[in-house]
Amino acid sequence: MSSDSHQRLTVLLVHGAWHGAWCWQDVKEKLIRNGLAVETVDLPSANPQGGQRAGLHDDARVVRSALDSIEGNVIAVAHSYGGLPLSEGAAGASNVAHLIYLAAFQLDIGESLWSAIGGQPTSWLQIRDDATMPTDAREIFFGDVDEDVADAATAKLSPQSLSSFQEVQIAAAWISTPSTYIICENDNAIPAPAQEAMSARAGHTVRLASSHSAFLSRPDDVAKIITDHANSMSAGFSLSTP
Repeated sequence: MSSDSHQRLTVLLVHGAWHGAWCWQDVKEKLIRNGLAVETVDLPSANPQGGQRAGLHDDARVVRSALDSIEGNVIAVAHSYGGLPLSEGAAGASNVAHLIYLAAFQLDIGESLWSAIGGQPTSWLQIRDDATMPTDAREIFFGDVDEDVADAATAKLSPQSLSSFQEVQIAAAWISTPSTYIICENDNAIPAPAQEAMSARAGHTVRLASSHSAFLSRPDDVAKIITDHANSMSAGFSLSTP
């Protein structure tokens, strides 16, 4: 892929619940070394204890603002909960060429994360007022991540608003934009069968033998999948259609 082609293509990375843009650092560095421009967002639904928390639609507006600020085509990548604000925020964005859902909620219009998990909190979700936190992040999110890296990531997690899980998604970019789903086969947060069901909405599926947090345990593989998509787009070949 030529450097000129890379300059016309940007990767936007959207984190999941409780996380921040920090979680993409390893993947971001590898993508930049591969010659790609990279942007990240910090979703306002996840804020430090005591901070004001926002909902899904606020997150979607942050995603859309980031997309609108990028010149040229975009490959937009979302992890976990981030799939909802990506699907909503990217709908109608003319510069989004491809969507990648990494163990993410690829939901339809009228669905919410809450409805997707059956309308009841999971056993590892602690709820206090509008704030939620995982009770065993090490096991649920970072099962195959090096212990020191997992400990550092766990320490950075912020409370996530309950409202972000309950608000209904009002648009779905994947209906008209090509998408790929990356199934994390050893995921303790979103079981592989649930990911497989959502991946039916994508035009292309890739599987990784990883935990929920492949951006930390398998950053080389995640960066390669994204870069391969960038290369195929540069060659005028789309890996998937909606």
